Amino acid sequence: MLLIHVPKLTNRLGYTLKVIFSHLLKAEYSITTDEKVFLAHGDAKLSYGHKRLGDSVFIKSHTLLFETTIEDQEPHAECHDGQWILFPSYGRDLDFRFDPLAATFFMVTRYEEYLPHRTDEHGRFRADDSLAYQAGFLDQPVVDQWAQMIGRELEKHFPGFTLPQRGFRFVQTVDVDAAWCYLHKGLFRTVVGILRDLLTHRQPEKVWRRLKVLTHKEPDPYDTFDYIIDLHRRHPDTYLIFFILLADYSLYDKPASYLNAHLRELVKHLSDHAKMGIHPGYNSLEKPQQSDMEIKRLEDIIHRTIVRARFHFLRLQLPRSYRILQHAGIRHDYTMGFAEAVGFRAGISEPYPFYDLERDMEMELTIHPFCVMDTTLKNYLGLTPEKGLEQCMKLVDTMEAVGGTYCCIVHNQNLSEQDGWGGWRESYEKMIEYAGNKQVTT
Repeated sequence: MLLIHVPKLTNRLGYTLKVIFSHLLKAEYSITTDEKVFLAHGDAKLSYGHKRLGDSVFIKSHTLLFETTIEDQEPHAECHDGQWILFPSYGRDLDFRFDPLAATFFMVTRYEEYLPHRTDEHGRFRADDSLAYQAGFLDQPVVDQWAQMIGRELEKHFPGFTLPQRGFRFVQTVDVDAAWCYLHKGLFRTVVGILRDLLTHRQPEKVWRRLKVLTHKEPDPYDTFDYIIDLHRRHPDTYLIFFILLADYSLYDKPASYLNAHLRELVKHLSDHAKMGIHPGYNSLEKPQQSDMEIKRLEDIIHRTIVRARFHFLRLQLPRSYRILQHAGIRHDYTMGFAEAVGFRAGISEPYPFYDLERDMEMELTIHPFCVMDTTLKNYLGLTPEKGLEQCMKLVDTMEAVGGTYCCIVHNQNLSEQDGWGGWRESYEKMIEYAGNKQVTT
């Protein structure tokens, strides 16, 4: 078993070791502050501090993990031989040119989002204000890479020490903001939609399409659910999760009523084929009790406890958003990512526990990062379906190289081939095939 020596065990340090060795390297380890016990240990050893102890692998420590308050930090991002690092170390007798533990903590806690920063029109931290974006490594799962660096150094230093191999995983998540484009909207919303198409958008062809759907001469274009499920069946070892919006109608929330019998039947159908999660409405940040209400609605429909969530519009504000979810009984969040850029907001691809910096403690909530969303590719980056597919395949290859998790977001309505989404369905199918074929069989 690996033994790790630290001069002082803090909440931050214990949490970071857990993320690296338990969640990423899947290694058994123990921690000691006793030098004599450490030096007498006959197996693999790692010392973290200001000096190397005995024949151990050594990481020179930064002060970050021994602090208890939130302060301005200067991580000093540098790239050496193609590998990005933070908190560089200087001196002799170093196994690492930086402190990978402090760097990991800075990234996965989203430390910079607790500091003063700008927000966009939806109150979100902007991707271009992140260190990863500005330095140029947002597309790299640097935390996964740092963990592998530590693992390789331990295996090289202690030939009898081996770590289990990580396998690539593919997690497909679907946000259901609007189950139907025309059906089951109610008379008032249907009439308003027709008038809007005629008077505002001047698109009579949309009126004819709506009437054909309402008279069941054509299927509703947003009803792509069986198509999604059928694609998933081709790769049963992959993961599929639907996040359902059940908020009341508002400016940014426009689902069918949760009381609608057709919606309830659809949600039950989806729950028979995939895991389910709640998609807390846009206003849930300002009205935390709204999340409780929406979770209860979903639980009443499928008669199961809901433990997964992703905020609508990716409205993630730390630590407020995660405290709301914890209070509501959610145990797994899938909001960690950027709307306007692809990549790794927290520098990590694998699920990991939430650490509340203000409270300086680990919380009972697991964060599942995503790295790409369909609307990011088309609407924010302006990519063609072909270029979007290339971007996805590149991310899949990056994840396969570190044995990480490729988690993506799609929306059922964007697979309709309407409203500018022509060609994206084919790219989606190719992405499913490409990532699904790399999934490690479980």
